[in-house]
Amino acid sequence: MARPRSFDEGKVLRAARDQFWSIGYAAARVDDIAAATGLGKGSLYGAFGDKRQLFLRTFDDHCAALVAAVGQQLDGPDAGALERLRAHVMAVADSTAADVSRRGCLLAKGTAELAEQDPAVAATARRTFAGIEELLTSCIAGAQRAGDIKQDENPARLAGLVLAVLRGIEALGKGGSSPDSLRAIAETALAVLPRP
Repeated sequence: MARPRSFDEGKVLRAARDQFWSIGYAAARVDDIAAATGLGKGSLYGAFGDKRQLFLRTFDDHCAALVAAVGQQLDGPDAGALERLRAHVMAVADSTAADVSRRGCLLAKGTAELAEQDPAVAATARRTFAGIEELLTSCIAGAQRAGDIKQDENPARLAGLVLAVLRGIEALGKGGSSPDSLRAIAETALAVLPRP
């Protein structure tokens, strides 16, 4: 019979995620991850497998949580869809502007570093981007039904544009663009959505 784990799995995964998020996958040493989690290397390997498996677990968990959070922000009745979309876009700009350490987005960081050579990372990234785009599409379609965005526009195409702007804001923020610039980009993206 296997011994029950004597550690908080969620806490360990968050500590490992923060290591990968702060310095990237390649630079994260297993010794540093073990120290951050408070586990010995043997316990870490026994519980989560090798460094790649641990990264994939934290990356998958983070991406699933990200999609769920976007869903919570955008879900609701048609009448408030445009305002929820606006609040979401501005929240991304504000959050990015507040990231003074320029840690950036784990989804973007992991995708840029690993997706080319790791099919599992690429698949998670594609699934995450598709999930977010689907949520944006649904919110935009709600705003169209409410009469706040022109109904003859393709909501999926508008969602793709908004997603590209959001990812661009995050990349520009990591590159050091000013908070005012990031907010101005967000405001402009919202202003160009076609209104009736």
